[in-house]
Amino acid sequence: MEKTTQQYTKVMNVCREIFTKKTFDYGTSWRILRPSSLTDQVFIKANRIRTIQDTGENRVGESFEDAFTSIVNYCVMAIIQGRFKFDIQQEELSAEKAIEWYDTIRNEAFELMKSKNHDYGEAWRDMRISSLTDLILAKILRIKNIEDNQGETKVSEGVEGNYFDMLNYSVFALIHLEEGR
Repeated sequence: MEKTTQQYTKVMNVCREIFTKKTFDYGTSWRILRPSSLTDQVFIKANRIRTIQDTGENRVGESFEDAFTSIVNYCVMAIIQGRFKFDIQQEELSAEKAIEWYDTIRNEAFELMKSKNHDYGEAWRDMRISSLTDLILAKILRIKNIEDNQGETKVSEGVEGNYFDMLNYSVFALIHLEEGR
């Protein structure tokens, strides 16, 4: 687990650095996005990864690392949007507050990963990146269905739990990609 902790922390630090730099460049313009728009952004990235995995052809040039990092950051944004509703009349969210919220989500995701790794015995280490991609796509379809049902669920953990899972699957994929170099 110590190795996983180090690898996970390294990956999340890279994701946070990109989030921070983009916040400097763009501000928190992402706050205008509805939750469904963030879900669609994750879908676009995951679907692109799967298409390239299936065809072996990457015409745009964005790496798998870039795409999985985007998924991590979109998941964080979606969780923030779910917890802290956007009001168009409010002032823009400060970079400091956005990064503070990012760190809260990052820490919660890390604790969830540790708990699940304990129970599942780090099974993700034996999984293929393509399987992690498929799991992300399945979670997106679940979220879309929940969103289409106005958030109503009967037995599922809901949208936020699915976002946390996708975030962690993306981190696992990034760890696999790093190990494959």
